[in-house]
Amino acid sequence: MEPRLKKQYRDVVVPGLLEHFEFSNVMLVPRMTKIVVNTSMKEAIQNVKVLDNAAEELALITGQKPIIRRARRSIATFKLREGMPIGAKVTLRQTMMWEFLDRLITVAIPRIRDFRGLNPDAFDGRGNYSMGITEQIVFPEIDYDMIKRINGMNITFVTTARTDQEARELLRSLGMPFSKK
Repeated sequence: MEPRLKKQYRDVVVPGLLEHFEFSNVMLVPRMTKIVVNTSMKEAIQNVKVLDNAAEELALITGQKPIIRRARRSIATFKLREGMPIGAKVTLRQTMMWEFLDRLITVAIPRIRDFRGLNPDAFDGRGNYSMGITEQIVFPEIDYDMIKRINGMNITFVTTARTDQEARELLRSLGMPFSKK
């Protein structure tokens, strides 16, 4: 079964972007490549079990097993040594990506406390968008009574857009609730 947002992208978003930006070819229309969900915690330096719990929660949220990320270099002031596990990440593509994006837009973002819209300027200059979530409990897959500690996550949307304006219009037409400056 085809994900709802993928069908919307193909039937509504592509023709709209083709007309809005006056692309000469359908292949020039920007599309989503992947979504990267990342979490890291400084408490993992003393207690690795904290990271295991966070990785389990990330697996519940995304439906995919996370990769444990290790420190690339030692930082003495943080008591961090090269190779120590400090985070977890998941890269979502294809069907899993569309399903996660749909759940994020329709269920998780509306559950964020005091939400006034996403920052429309958080693009990197190459058409990729990053956002942060401070609590993992906004996702319905997480049982509030079972979590041991609240931790946040970074979510990066990687697109084929050449400019931030194209990427912003792509995400807005998919339903991302950007704030009106």
